Amino acid sequence: MKASWVTKRLSEVCTFRPPKSEARAKLAETDVVSFAPMEDLGIDLKYLNPSRTRIFSEVAGSYTYFADGDVLLAKITPCFENGKLGIARELVNGIGFGSSEYFVVRPHAELKSEYLYYFLLQPTFREQGATFMTGAVGHKRVSKEFLQTYEIPIPPIAVQQRIVSILDEAFGNFAKARANAEKNLINVRALFESHLHLVFSQQGEEWQVKKIRDIAKHSLGKMLDKAKNKGVLRPYLRNLNVRWFVFDLSDVLQMPFLPEESGKYTAIKGDVLICEGGYPGRAAIWNEDYPIHFQKALHRVRFDEPEHNKWFLYYLYSQDKSGELKTHFNGAGIQHFTGEALARFELPLPPLTEIRKTVAKIEALSAETQRLESIYQKKLVALDELKQSLLHQAFSGQL
Repeated sequence: MKASWVTKRLSEVCTFRPPKSEARAKLAETDVVSFAPMEDLGIDLKYLNPSRTRIFSEVAGSYTYFADGDVLLAKITPCFENGKLGIARELVNGIGFGSSEYFVVRPHAELKSEYLYYFLLQPTFREQGATFMTGAVGHKRVSKEFLQTYEIPIPPIAVQQRIVSILDEAFGNFAKARANAEKNLINVRALFESHLHLVFSQQGEEWQVKKIRDIAKHSLGKMLDKAKNKGVLRPYLRNLNVRWFVFDLSDVLQMPFLPEESGKYTAIKGDVLICEGGYPGRAAIWNEDYPIHFQKALHRVRFDEPEHNKWFLYYLYSQDKSGELKTHFNGAGIQHFTGEALARFELPLPPLTEIRKTVAKIEALSAETQRLESIYQKKLVALDELKQSLLHQAFSGQL
């Protein structure tokens, strides 16, 4: 840090939660003010621009008060950890009210709001704050004491303005680059989905439509019941482990299985596993040489003709992306792809020689799609790392 900079606690250079008496001194009960619930506070959006309004008397009691230039910071997880914060501006009558889950921080004259915004945007600040959270899981809040005692390096105002100007330009470029990478990701996936739609919509004269029950055996896995289940603990798959086309084996749980249950509740190489609930219809082919147990939340489909498995998987994915697959689900709230619905599910089948050729082309396109997706994902990661590096340089005096 440079010699002309000083380090102070945020409580020394900011006012926390300005008093509502300020608003009462300026407004009548019937005056209109800006209203901003938590969803109005963005991620990577510098300014809060609430579009909603309320009558002052309706919000003065239970909502959090803020004014133009105040910095709003979410205190509840996951909003805090995701970096939800912004600077209030262009408020109706210069005054706003919103969620009680905001910290309202008002910088003093020696601190620019924009400089404070970028300082609080640092991942290191959020990571440290997360260790000082208290409360129930899923509703933890970072403590006010942590924020008040957190130290901030303060350069002269002119230097703050220069740093903000550099970060504004850089973050604007980052946003454009991220938007382009995300657009390219969407386009790559859309191209693959469009190709699948074309494959399955152009059915030839030799194609047949078969119900799954007529060409495969399918069954659900074992019910998870800690009180009743007996046997030796074995790893098993649940719907969270099944992604489209692949399995996430980073979090595989165990439950007891008896020896006589192994055949009934295990998938072997070539079996298709489909989510019954959670994300109904999502599926992947088990391609490992060892068998794996599976829970009742999954269907196992074993085709009479093994080469139908990939064709079915791509058709299922195409139906999901087109929205057609959900017409087979049951349930008003939580939806399920039941065994009865799966049995009735119709699969268009060309001759096996055509399946082989078409699947080979689909897999080649899939590999290229994954290669391009990996490139764009790496660009997104690189952009995030560059932003973090730039913020570190800004507040360590290296800009």
